[in-house]
Amino acid sequence: MSASRSPADHEAAQAVVRHHAQLAADLDRHVGNLLTAADQGDAAGALRHRDELLRWLRDELLPHAHAEEDSLYAAAGERAEGELLVRGMLDEHQAITGLVAELETGNRPVRLAGTARALAALLAVHLAKENDLVVPLLVDAADVSLAKLLEGMHDLLGSSEGSKGGGGGCGCGGDRAPANAAAPTLTIDPRLDVRQLPHDQRHARVLAALEALPAGGALVLVAPHAPRPLLAEVAARYGDGMTSEWLQDGPDVWQIRLSRRPLTV
Repeated sequence: MSASRSPADHEAAQAVVRHHAQLAADLDRHVGNLLTAADQGDAAGALRHRDELLRWLRDELLPHAHAEEDSLYAAAGERAEGELLVRGMLDEHQAITGLVAELETGNRPVRLAGTARALAALLAVHLAKENDLVVPLLVDAADVSLAKLLEGMHDLLGSSEGSKGGGGGCGCGGDRAPANAAAPTLTIDPRLDVRQLPHDQRHARVLAALEALPAGGALVLVAPHAPRPLLAEVAARYGDGMTSEWLQDGPDVWQIRLSRRPLTV
């Protein structure tokens, strides 16, 4: 990594690298548990470790990826020397999200192990590029302060590093409003209000509700923050088969209409 222009920028860069190392270590631990169960022929254990891995991915890795897109990638992509690099990094984010979707839908231990191992390998290469290319690019930019760019960014620096904007418990950026904030009825579609649910149950509840939607059906998700990691999961799982429409974008309540496309003949 190149020398920082200021002590604050240098510390911010090191904080990103440290958090990347923690993410890689946590992923390797989850993947190792799944691989061990698969090697032992323990199908129930493999599914259990798959579910633990998915919770970690939803709560930690996917929010981290989206926070990067909104801060590091946005700043680097504005520079001529960073445009193509960022485009490639975004493609890798899509590949990571696709592997997460494969884990969600798979149930055979061998296939799960292969997908998890591919995810770990891809993330290792991806994080190395961020450490060695993206972060130094921003550190060397005279018109960018990495320290200010990352100020309060819990999802990029981890809970021990982010001191001003730490997330809540779900890892999607933190609940930004009380769970009983007024949520006006905006459509005639049924509503799924997840604000009172425990953080670790929200994604699964929404995905189950979407799976039950008939062709042409819709529901309105009511959330306490912008659920971008969840929407990325939905996009990876359903592609063009599911559309999303933002009905209310904060500041107290977020409402998104999710609809399954009708069958065509």
